[in-house]
Amino acid sequence: MVKFLYRLLWFVGLFLLQVLFLNRIHWFGVATPFLYIYFILTLDHNMSRSQLMLWAFFLGLAIDIFSNTFGVHAAACTLTAFIRPSVLRMFFIREEKEIYEPGMRAMGSSVFFYYVLACTLIHHTMVFLLEFFSFSHMGLLLLHIGASTLLTVLLIMIVELVRHNR
Repeated sequence: MVKFLYRLLWFVGLFLLQVLFLNRIHWFGVATPFLYIYFILTLDHNMSRSQLMLWAFFLGLAIDIFSNTFGVHAAACTLTAFIRPSVLRMFFIREEKEIYEPGMRAMGSSVFFYYVLACTLIHHTMVFLLEFFSFSHMGLLLLHIGASTLLTVLLIMIVELVRHNR
């Protein structure tokens, strides 16, 4: 029960941070941080895929409702949650019986960085492909994906460093 309440607190906190502050940031008109995916990336590794996808879907749906984006974030979060276990196994091998929360403490900083980078790139590619819904401006699309990915990864690493040093 305590773990569930802790998760719910992170869910609400990252949701509020995203919709109240971070959605208004557009550095140079191309980079928008989507820090809320930190919630999806740090859920326990042994959580079932369906449970993970439900958490992700509802987080994305909540972001969509308050951002007026019509399912873009729900789709991207669900895809990220679906792919996350495979990406986690690709970057970090551990015994299945051991329960851990992906992060710098469990994975090490460089492995965690690459894991976050891969998942964030998948998420942002989906978000901007659905937002643009066209390949006619490929350069601008790639600029949005790249800049937003870098900004989001930077913010996630800062949050993880603060949590890790507690």
